[in-house]
Parts: sequence; structure tokens; C-alpha cells
Amino acid sequence: MSSKLRIITYNVNGIRAAVRKGLADWVQAARPDVLCLQEIKANHDTFPRALFESLGYRCYLYPAQKAGYSGVAILSRLPAKQVVEGMQHPLYDAEGRVLRAFYEGICVVSVYMPSGSSGDERQAVKMQFLEDFNHFVEQHRQQYPEYPLVICGDFNICHQAIDIHNPVRNANTSGFLPEERAWMSDFLERGFIDTFRHFNPEPHHYTWWSYRARAREKNLGWRIDYCMADVQLKEQLQRAVILPEARHSDHCPVLLELSL
Repeated sequence: MSSKLRIITYNVNGIRAAVRKGLADWVQAARPDVLCLQEIKANHDTFPRALFESLGYRCYLYPAQKAGYSGVAILSRLPAKQVVEGMQHPLYDAEGRVLRAFYEGICVVSVYMPSGSSGDERQAVKMQFLEDFNHFVEQHRQQYPEYPLVICGDFNICHQAIDIHNPVRNANTSGFLPEERAWMSDFLERGFIDTFRHFNPEPHHYTWWSYRARAREKNLGWRIDYCMADVQLKEQLQRAVILPEARHSDHCPVLLELSL
């Protein structure tokens, strides 16, 4: 393994649609070592595995049971020592939300956290997921202390006012609710680094834009996609950037580079 690891996370909002928009060419140019995908909306039969294998990637998938919904994947130029699917929780695992890949001295997670925007019922599922995700992380730390986590994916939460284009209007909107933001603060206090913010304190950096009202052209977005690194890895962090020029989805990718 090289001394530097390039990890990219990308909610592709349907892998096949993203491929039609040129995703494979973009991946070939960006050359991540590990690519965490969310909302692949494909199963083992419909995921374009051969295409990505032709670019040199092993494809580890954890699709949702429901067709055309959710699902995560990790595409890797490195062979994973071990791949672990799910959180051992029936609902979340049926929705294909968490996938872990173990490498030398690190564990990369692709996570697609629930959205609560469809109503109170799903918001309740989201809040329960957040609580259960904390337990999942603590369990991992106890079971695999030699594999600090890099958790990549769509958290469906803007942490601070700087992370959303209109914090006042969205104060009571799912994704920016006080209780969600408090969870994020608590999560970081549990020993994680928001790697983008670690390197970039400036406002107006987003990873998701509504398809409505030319939001992306006006940069009226939300920063809800993250590469979170265990504090154990702080000295190894080299660079973290958002890549808004990639336009295969209503999200854009986030890159983290760290030394090994």
C-alpha cells in the first residue's frame, strides 16, 4: 500500500444514472484508492460491477432489499482484509445503510444515514438511528481497537449555520434541527474530526443542492456529506476538500487524503 490513502465519498443518487452522466470517466481521472458510495439504488445484479472492475476497483456492495432504494458500496483499488455488512439491526440492514472495509491500520465505513424529510415517522427512525450508530461505533472501538475509523457518507445533517445557505429559514427543517445538530456535536466529542472543517473554516462550501430553483448554480446548498476521522488519525490527515465540479448527482464528492 502506498504511503498516502485517497478516500472519496459520494452520494450518487442512483449509480446507473450517475454512470450515464459520466461517473466512470470521472472516477478514472480522480483515482481514489477507496470510493465510498451511497444511494447506489442497485443490487448485485444491476450494479455496473464490470465497468468499475475494468478501472481496477474491487466492488463491495451492501444493497437495500427494496429495489431502487438506498444501498451503499465501497469501491477499492486495495484488497480489503475484511468487509463487514450492516449494523446487526433488522431495519437499517434491510435498507443497506452501513458497510465497513478493513485495511492495514484503518477501517473505512460507507454510511447513508436516514433522512427525516418525509415526515414525523421517518424523523423518529432517523433519531433512533443516530443513537444506535453511536453504540455501533463504540462496539467497533471495543472489538477492533487497532482499526481506527474513517466514517464517510451522507449524514443528512448540517452541523452548524456555516454549513447551510439559509440557517434562519431552515431552523426547523429536518437536517438542521437542534437535536440533530446536538447529536453531531456529541458525535465529534466522542473522538471524531470533521476533516473538511479541520482544514477549511470558510463558509459557502456545500455538498448537496436541491434540483429546484437553480440552487446549484446559485450555490444555495447544504453540507451533509462528511469524511469523519477518529482523533487517533489526526496527525495523519493531509488534506480534505469538497469537489463541486463533479456533477453526476444532486450531491458532490468529498475527498480526504491521509498518510499511513
